[in-house]
Amino acid sequence: MGVRHAVVAGGGIGGLTAAVALSRRGWRVTVCERASVLTGIGAGIVLAPNALRALDSIGLGPGLRVGEALPGPIGLRTPDGTWLSRSDSGALSARHGTAARAVHRGFLIDTLAAALPSDALRLGVSVTGVDDSGDGVSVRTSAGDLRADVVLAADGIRSALREQLFPGHGGLRHAGEAGWRAVLPGAGLPAQRAAETWGRGERFGIVPLADGRIYVYATAVSGPGTRPADHHAELIRRFGAWHDPIPALLDRLSRRAPDPVDLLHHHFHELASPPPRFHTRGVALLGDAAHAMTPNLGQGGCQAIEDAVVAAHLLASIHDTPAALAAYTKARHRRTTRISRRSRRVGQLARLSHPLAASIRDLAVRATPRALSLRALDTVLGWQPPLVPADFKEQR
Repeated sequence: MGVRHAVVAGGGIGGLTAAVALSRRGWRVTVCERASVLTGIGAGIVLAPNALRALDSIGLGPGLRVGEALPGPIGLRTPDGTWLSRSDSGALSARHGTAARAVHRGFLIDTLAAALPSDALRLGVSVTGVDDSGDGVSVRTSAGDLRADVVLAADGIRSALREQLFPGHGGLRHAGEAGWRAVLPGAGLPAQRAAETWGRGERFGIVPLADGRIYVYATAVSGPGTRPADHHAELIRRFGAWHDPIPALLDRLSRRAPDPVDLLHHHFHELASPPPRFHTRGVALLGDAAHAMTPNLGQGGCQAIEDAVVAAHLLASIHDTPAALAAYTKARHRRTTRISRRSRRVGQLARLSHPLAASIRDLAVRATPRALSLRALDTVLGWQPPLVPADFKEQR
């Protein structure tokens, strides 16, 4: 039997991870990415222990452990700087066997793309439809038709393939918030600590990246389609009087800075409910296409990486594609649904804007023992990837 062929729709984090994982298990892979260039949007991503284990399992972990681990303390603060909850990153590392790494998304995308076979990536090509009713999968693309043994639909939060495969699904809903994101140069600023500050319906996050830059983000309660006339002025109005170093970071973000920084603004959306399953006979959904979630747990990208590694493992281990994809749904549907719902609940707490409700929330967070806070994340961060065959290195 010849080499099996996988078409991956989408060259984001999940799609590239899946392509790398399958190529290292002997598959031929074709990644169709509609953009003309691969680029990581101007934002950071925290690779939590579960994601790093997944990347380790396909041989990519060491290349992403550059620079410093996410420094401690890590936790939640109030706008005046009071710590509501704080834990050292060393405690997290000791509990889960590895420290989280915060990297620029562009660095992660570049690392994944560099691990692909030279002929795997097709830029400027979008997957427009699939038909898995016969033997294998017929794939329609903007550059012509392809044949594949399996298609991995990693085409994002507004997945065209999800809509085709599950036309009755409820689709996206607005999560009640909008957010800003940027990556700032760290030179000339004091050493930063990772923290998120909760106000009344507003949040500001600071994440030092492994390369010395600083990823900042802010959120505010917002209705669909609302867009400030001046984003910088809006951020200063909302967060300019909050604790240090937020004013200094906002000043660096300002257009008055010598080197203006790209500031991204977007509304949060999530799937109102998960599709009934993540697969058909020859197609599997992964990442945001399967379970778009709010960013409140920082697990969107991490879950896409988990999806990719599990899908590749099952496809390589179970030769019957429909059976492998059924096993993939069984392995991923319940876990990602629970994490998505948990992220939604955290967002609901963070969005509280009534003074009394926000005060009660803050008191509850402050009263929660540190050990309990750490244990609460065990089911998310303690995930283990499938066992890799002993001959994996020879197949790479």
